[in-house]
Parts: sequence; structure tokens; C-alpha cells
Amino acid sequence: MIQESFEFVVYMIHACANKWNCLPSFVYRKLKESGCIQKFLVPNYEILHTQSTDFVVRDIEEYLKVRKVAI
Repeated sequence: MIQESFEFVVYMIHACANKWNCLPSFVYRKLKESGCIQKFLVPNYEILHTQSTDFVVRDIEEYLKVRKVAI
């Protein structure tokens, strides 16, 4: 994972934690277990990092919902 995408993933983990009112470690586990980091955030970094934080958080929520991952 390149430095920029790594920083983006960390930022999004914290953004989700803030929105969902939970710990970043909980969000990290959910995103890792669902494949969201390696199959969604990192491969789509070039597009996603240009979007608003709220937009990407909603995309992450949709990704998890489709995969029936509770948050």
C-alpha cells in the first residue's frame, strides 16, 4: 500500500469511527474482515480521495450493508 492510500485509509477509519460513535479499532476490524480496505478503499483510492469525507463514509456504509456487515 502506498503512503498516500495508507494515510487515506487511516483517515477514513477515524471518520467512520466519529460518525458511528465507536472506537477506530472496532472500525478497522470491520473494514478488514469485510475486505473493504483491500478490495474497495485501496484499489479506488485515486477516485475516492477526491470525494468528500461524508460521501466516502456513505460508500463504506453501503459496502458493508451489501455484505451484511453490522456496524
